[in-house]
Amino acid sequence: MRSEKEMLDLIIDIANNDVRIRAAYLEGSRANPNVPKDLFQDYDVIYVVMETKSFREDKEWINRFGKRLYMQYPEENIYYPSDVENCYGWLIQFADGNRLDLHVCTLEYALDSLELYKTLVDKDNLMPAKQMLSDERYWARKPMPEQFRCTCNEFWWCLNNVAKGLRREEIPYVMDMINFQIRPMLRRLLEWKIGIENNFSVSVGKSAKYMDKYISKEIYQKYLRTYSLAQVNTIWDAVFNMCDLFGEIAIEVSEKLNFSYDLVEADNSKSYFKHIRNLPPNAEKIY
Repeated sequence: MRSEKEMLDLIIDIANNDVRIRAAYLEGSRANPNVPKDLFQDYDVIYVVMETKSFREDKEWINRFGKRLYMQYPEENIYYPSDVENCYGWLIQFADGNRLDLHVCTLEYALDSLELYKTLVDKDNLMPAKQMLSDERYWARKPMPEQFRCTCNEFWWCLNNVAKGLRREEIPYVMDMINFQIRPMLRRLLEWKIGIENNFSVSVGKSAKYMDKYISKEIYQKYLRTYSLAQVNTIWDAVFNMCDLFGEIAIEVSEKLNFSYDLVEADNSKSYFKHIRNLPPNAEKIY
């Protein structure tokens, strides 16, 4: 497997020796000093170019980066329409284990999307700075009272959909409702808790993947117990775990931020959820 130095040297060398490429920069996790390094980090690279057409039409150009296992052309995906005249990419899994996410972008397009980055090549002094290594853009943000209220309401309201889905044994619907409607509310609360405890100056990463660095092992284990197999009884149990954790964190966040938390709504929603679970198999009415 090529080392980080070998990969970056190759990326820089190709940029320096191709007149069409005027600048190059690294973004993503390898440009973020707060992200621990490991074998699976991608090389997210942007080549700043005058035009993308010649790169798009040259099918052999990408071969200079090494032997591939497989590749995706994200801008060719019909589900994600893109501005190929200004940005075009190759997502590459190499045979040696490295992965490169490479895009060629026009200057205006690149500058408009600059976030956290490290400049690798700048032939014409195009880049506004050599690097921007702060991940402040991704820090947990202090919520407004209305955001807190809506988050709690969304969580407790959507439980009734999970309940009826479980009674009908509509497992795909239930799992989508949990993971796309309810879980994001719980994760948001935990991000606020972490923000409060760290002066809203840390990022928990995509899907809160760094959450365990900022919360106790006890809370983290409680969160993991909100996941389940796609089986009716284990889903019921996992959702009750979600309810308990959500209630615990909601009270804590509301007290620390001096927000109002609707305990009546929470208790009624959880009671209804429990009641639906305990209905006889052939129940003809809810109450």
